[in-house]
Amino acid sequence: MRVLLIYPRFPKSFWSFEKSLELVGRKALLPPLGLITVAAILPDEWEYKLVDRNIQETTEADWDWAELVILSGMIVQKEDLLAQIREAKRRGKPVAVGGPYATALPHEPEEAGVDYLILDEGEITLPMFVAALERGETRGVFRANGEKPDVTSTPIPRFELVDKDAYDSMAIQFSRGCPFQCEFCDIIVLYGRKPRTKTPEQLLAELDRLYELGFDQSIFLVDDNFIGNKRNVKLLLKELKKWQEAHNYHFKFHTEASVDLANDPELMEMMVDCNFIAVFLGIETPDEASLTLTKKFQNTRDSLSDSVEKIIRAGLRVMAGFIIGFDGEKPGAGDRVARFVQQTSIPIAMFSMLQALPDTALWHRLTKEGRMLNQQAAGNQTTLMNFVPTRPIEDIAREYIDAFWKIYEPMQFLERTYRHFLMLGAPRNRVQRRKLVSWTTIRALLILFWRQGVVRETRSKFWIYLYNIFKQNPRVWDHYLTVCAHFEHFYDYRDLVRQQIESQLAEYLAAKAATDRAMAETEAMKPEIESAAA
Repeated sequence: MRVLLIYPRFPKSFWSFEKSLELVGRKALLPPLGLITVAAILPDEWEYKLVDRNIQETTEADWDWAELVILSGMIVQKEDLLAQIREAKRRGKPVAVGGPYATALPHEPEEAGVDYLILDEGEITLPMFVAALERGETRGVFRANGEKPDVTSTPIPRFELVDKDAYDSMAIQFSRGCPFQCEFCDIIVLYGRKPRTKTPEQLLAELDRLYELGFDQSIFLVDDNFIGNKRNVKLLLKELKKWQEAHNYHFKFHTEASVDLANDPELMEMMVDCNFIAVFLGIETPDEASLTLTKKFQNTRDSLSDSVEKIIRAGLRVMAGFIIGFDGEKPGAGDRVARFVQQTSIPIAMFSMLQALPDTALWHRLTKEGRMLNQQAAGNQTTLMNFVPTRPIEDIAREYIDAFWKIYEPMQFLERTYRHFLMLGAPRNRVQRRKLVSWTTIRALLILFWRQGVVRETRSKFWIYLYNIFKQNPRVWDHYLTVCAHFEHFYDYRDLVRQQIESQLAEYLAAKAATDRAMAETEAMKPEIESAAA
């Protein structure tokens, strides 16, 4: 069986980083870990070809080669995923679809013509699919019915299918699931509230495979909450430190974690010792009432700003997610988020309008209350809310636009990045792998120096800040410049956010005005209708 694995395109988004990736000659941020894991679970004797449409097109030769097409993706990728289903069916190819989008909204790929829906987690449902093919079945829906797989049986992903020169970072996974109960989160819907982890031996075997294949990028541990099972994480980190020492600290790591990481100095120290350099935190909002309402209680137990500072000083660069539009939110929420980001010196802050994602507690509550505007959910930063909030949506949208613009104003970004790296704890491991200087690196630095140190308004501070970083925290200078380079993406992206939200808001307000006029006309005609009826 010749299997074509297709990963759909992402629209331009917060994490697409096109301008930043151009600087270093990369095409995409991360490879499709889900699809290369699917290939590892499916039969070894099958042939596989991966087409990541974020780095290449699907060619006629690819279609001709394929006997079976398998797609996977997230909700934000659905437009291209559905288009690829239609292209495959136009060519008479059998098509199977799985992953988070198909699991959340299976009727949409089904309506596009998919033959097989492989839903939930593949360790359980992929063997069902293979058995159905062996029986000659030409259609099917395969579900785990609430069962969660033991991920200690998950094989090493087929990393050899990946074009290693196309990606800025590699991706691996240690755990699935999160112990918390945030109302808006779909992770606990997809993967449950009991974190399941691989064994340390499994994860180190994946690193061995990446090392053997010559990967030298940073690694993003894609766990939605890496520290959800702290006991098992510490067991992993003990073994990972030995692996790193034996391999001259070959890899740097990034991951996601809950804010309560700040309460465990031992865990932070172990992460830094293993060459973890950054962590993404789900802060959401500095408004405690909103955190309580959305059941993000773990963010209300300690000062958020103090927690952020503890993590930074421990040696982990902080990225964070923020949301506007919670029920009961008071006016000025956007400005409060922007002030919090600047005061805590978080360089990269993902800011979004709240979306009710399929099958979440928020989705079910709003549906019951009759407040869903539509059943669509985009998961992008350029999308208006898909439900009726408790304060005017136009107020929320305008606050969001203003705050996003402030957060990614060039001088504000540079100033808080500088303060962040002055505060950042230096790496503790004594042996650090240094890449040879390449023309790509030199070219990227020259472009960065020209744009931020000469052309833009940041030129007055750029060189002073860089000099001070070299002087006061010299071991983080390359990390500092990397984050400065990330701004090349946001410089343009903030314009896109403003344009698209303003456009959608104008459409929404026009439709609302038309509805209000129609209702007013109906009310005005009621006496005549009642009189005629009498």
